Amino acid sequence: MNLSALKTNFQNVGLGVKDLVALSGGHTIGFARCTSFRPHIYNDTDIDPSFAQSLKRICPFKGGDNNLQPLDPTPAKFDHNYFKDLLKKKGLLHSDQELFNGGSTDGMVRRYGSDYERFAADFVKSMVRMGNIRPLTGTEGVIRKNCRKIND
Repeated sequence: MNLSALKTNFQNVGLGVKDLVALSGGHTIGFARCTSFRPHIYNDTDIDPSFAQSLKRICPFKGGDNNLQPLDPTPAKFDHNYFKDLLKKKGLLHSDQELFNGGSTDGMVRRYGSDYERFAADFVKSMVRMGNIRPLTGTEGVIRKNCRKIND
């Protein structure tokens, strides 16, 4: 999605632009499959060319769909390296780099990239807001054992 679509999706559930940027910072933890970032590294121009080239070795144009790449350089640590990478045009996912691509969210990305405490505080507030979006309770909700699939 582009920045406008991302904003709209968040607004549709009652979250604002600050929530969008702060919650996207959750991508400081974890990995993405090649199928998730292939279009970004082969088609987009808003990516550092040497970064894209290094990713093409991990994620060929065809095949390697399940190859993994960290979302940021410290995938097991909650920090603000995700935002530092966006500032260098090294966002792994297209939707991530949209947050720092000459648009209205550039200032927030810069702030979070230089101020971990501000990012962490805003992330907590946004997580609480997100957690209050139409929560399922009682027999309506299920806690998944594996978030990628419905429980057996």
